[in-house]
Amino acid sequence: MAKNPIRRAQLIAPFGVGAMMVVKDGTSLISGGIDHWYKSEKGFDKNVDETEFRVEEWRLQRLLNVNHFRLPPDYRDVKENMSNKYLQIPFLRFPQWHFCPNCKRLYKLPLTARGRQKCQECEEKEMIKFLAQVPFVAMCTMGHIQDFPWREWVHSSVNPTCTGKLRIVATGGSSLGAQIVKCSCGEERSLSQITTENVLSTKLDKNDISYICQGNRPWLGTEEGTSCAGLLRGSLRSASNLYYSDVRSAIYLPRGSKKAPAKLVSLLEEPPISTYINIICSLPNYSEEIEPTHLRNAPNIPPPLLAPYNDEQIKEALKIVISADKEKTEFANQYITQEKNPEILFRWEEFTVLQEARDEDSLVIKKTDINCYDPSCSTYFSRINLISKLRETRALAGFTRILPENSLSLEERKALLRQSSPVSDQDNWIPAYIVYGEGIFLELNEKRLREWESQKEVINRVAPLIQRHQQLVQNNRTKQKPISPRFILIHTFAHLLINRLTFECGYGAAALRERLYISEDQDAPMAGLLIYTAAGDSEGTMGGLVRMGQAGKLEPIIQHALSDAQWCSADPICMEAGLYSGQTDFYNLAACHNCALIPETACEEFNHFLDRALVIGKLENRKLGYFNLG
Repeated sequence: MAKNPIRRAQLIAPFGVGAMMVVKDGTSLISGGIDHWYKSEKGFDKNVDETEFRVEEWRLQRLLNVNHFRLPPDYRDVKENMSNKYLQIPFLRFPQWHFCPNCKRLYKLPLTARGRQKCQECEEKEMIKFLAQVPFVAMCTMGHIQDFPWREWVHSSVNPTCTGKLRIVATGGSSLGAQIVKCSCGEERSLSQITTENVLSTKLDKNDISYICQGNRPWLGTEEGTSCAGLLRGSLRSASNLYYSDVRSAIYLPRGSKKAPAKLVSLLEEPPISTYINIICSLPNYSEEIEPTHLRNAPNIPPPLLAPYNDEQIKEALKIVISADKEKTEFANQYITQEKNPEILFRWEEFTVLQEARDEDSLVIKKTDINCYDPSCSTYFSRINLISKLRETRALAGFTRILPENSLSLEERKALLRQSSPVSDQDNWIPAYIVYGEGIFLELNEKRLREWESQKEVINRVAPLIQRHQQLVQNNRTKQKPISPRFILIHTFAHLLINRLTFECGYGAAALRERLYISEDQDAPMAGLLIYTAAGDSEGTMGGLVRMGQAGKLEPIIQHALSDAQWCSADPICMEAGLYSGQTDFYNLAACHNCALIPETACEEFNHFLDRALVIGKLENRKLGYFNLG
């Protein structure tokens, strides 16, 4: 990390655990597992204080079933005697197979090899030639990745016995078929179709023996595989589907009561006080409440931190913090007993808080009067609130390959981040980082929305998309999720609004994000969206987005967004093609790069489930669109 600097936020996405990157000298590396974080190569491990990097986010901890989060370590090269010096994130050399640009000889190097490596064959001829890493790897949907099976492929055998010298030769064409792998025994084979689905697994062996995934996890520093029955697929190591980080996020909701200010609760959740509380609660003989005097006199806790609060307030705040994992509201119990989606509860908690005015250190919400907005806007929305400051925690909960969503469970994805399972609660953590920002919260008119989504034309419009989604679920290409007209409508409108805001407030499309609050549940109906931006510094952004949400400024932005959506440069194909074959991996109807797509970092659904027709209607039926309903 010191030799090849990388921003801490990038270690969550896009270069989290198991991801590949190319450093400035051209070497391809894979990011190491979290077992080896917070260690120094200079022998200062005993001076590492991991509690400094501890992050608390009670709602996200509950959702992801972890004890806490940790910030990626920063590199410190200082002379003073202080902790956490020289901490580096481990990166390993991958792929291991290399070739000589001169003689085309293939070599396999260890994961720990460093620097530029010379070709031994050329060196024997008194020529200095440096090796380059091969451009191909192999992966499976279970998250495993390995070197391309060069020896098995060229000999068309799952278990080849030949140990001859391998070479890769380009014959001059631009296709994979022009790349030929040759062995000194005389066998040779082109790389044609190796990136096609299941070709590597089903056509590698001439005797039709399946070559299944070896379960390799090189990012954990080992060449030993695990049991895996997945089918391998060859890939370029620069392919975009080589790694999809599973980033989960939460808007921080302050916890407080009449006796315990939210600011005090937040103070107890952060180091150094949270460190002391966790140590006390983890003691085997802990059975009593923590006395406020213990906190005031605890080492490493500056007295001024708790000076503004009395003992009664501290006691109440301690109850809130310590019992966070045990607290279950009536609404939460209802969802647990009925086995409903916990994501709905997770978003419902944010949805209800964003509806009201708040003035906390980490959440400032100004509630506006919807009647102050022009009828062209207030007719379709029941609430518009301006969030001047918010805090978001983004955690890396695992990753996938080939497809952004698959059948892996949350626990299986988290297991990919480390070599060994956590032995205690204090080891049960995943990496995360905190950002601050601002946003605009909009809630659609529920009564008007239900009237619109009950129309037969609307139901028929989304039916092909729902059917295609079910087919993909059956083929294990995605996860089951509720797809409804309101979901597609709100999601598409969020994209149209983001695209327009980039022209009005100066933010790039990648700097804005969407957060959707959608549910048709009778107990928790939701029809809202949050358009926000967040930066990694402590102050967040400067208010430009909030200003655009004020009455008199937001209406023309929405009108321009709807007007822009009336016609796409790819129409009429864009409007009609989705009904027959779908767009963007079969997931979209009337939505393409010319009208409704945004950077994938800004979208919660990888630019899927979009349709302009549900927003503004079609030429022959304008009432199909929610914003044209009479």
